Amino acid sequence: MKSSRPTNKILSMIISLVVVVGLVVGFIRISRNHPLEQTGPIQIVAAENFWGSLASQLGGSKVKVTSIVSDPNADPHEYEVNATDARDFANANYVILNGAGYDSWGDKLLSASPNSKRQVLNVASLLGKKNGDNPHFWYSPSYVNKVMAKIEQNLISISPANKTYFTQQYKSVTASLTGYQQRIATIKRQFGGTKVAATEDIFYYLASAAGLNLVSPPAFTQAVADGNDPPTDSVVQFQQQLESGQTKVLVYNEQTVTPLTTSMKTIAAEQNIPIVGVTETIQPPGTSFQVWMNAELLTLQNALNAQSLGQ
Repeated sequence: MKSSRPTNKILSMIISLVVVVGLVVGFIRISRNHPLEQTGPIQIVAAENFWGSLASQLGGSKVKVTSIVSDPNADPHEYEVNATDARDFANANYVILNGAGYDSWGDKLLSASPNSKRQVLNVASLLGKKNGDNPHFWYSPSYVNKVMAKIEQNLISISPANKTYFTQQYKSVTASLTGYQQRIATIKRQFGGTKVAATEDIFYYLASAAGLNLVSPPAFTQAVADGNDPPTDSVVQFQQQLESGQTKVLVYNEQTVTPLTTSMKTIAAEQNIPIVGVTETIQPPGTSFQVWMNAELLTLQNALNAQSLGQ
């Protein structure tokens, strides 16, 4: 009689193979329905530190945030990437870009390291904006609120197990933004309609939220923001606005300085017009978003108060 051991061995191997295949198929089905949970802190890269600050606060201990642009002496429009930036983008689970052409270098870094598992938030796209639109979205309180809500959603989708934690962080950070947003409302109530000027279009959204009448020529402010020379007639108009005495405050972008913006600042000083400096990135860099915003708004409020008392 022939031995049945080979047959039994083959049968055993077949059974083992079926079991393994079954486990693999089952794992694939589970993975599709329940993606693998994020382990360790979520690696977040924010192109600018204002979005980075909010992401860090919302993520708390569950995230590690790297903000690329934070240098107070740099113009974010002209930022030049380096090898460290490329590595950070490649290793990120979540990337936040401002968009609207403000940080197009970030799009190039994403293209250089494709990753289907990496989530990307383009703020401009979220807000329905496009290249050519005013990109200074963080100066709009309503836009900030929309971005905050989206970041919370994204963090939960990346790490569902931490949903309760992220929800609580969102409530806490939202409450902490109330102070600077209430100050905007106070400025609107006290000084709504007041004529102000700005050397660049960075102030557009905040002026609108505060109900201030931004009279500086758009052709001038946009040209400066784009790094171009403003049309001559816009320069003349701006000078006349400052010299007429009707403009009560000049808002000056400290990170976009040109001979013409310096000239406008000099004219304002000669006319005893208060000058309020604002920046494109959080200054000093270690400050939170809301502390930075509130400090700038307090300076603006004090300048408006001074002009009001001087009348």
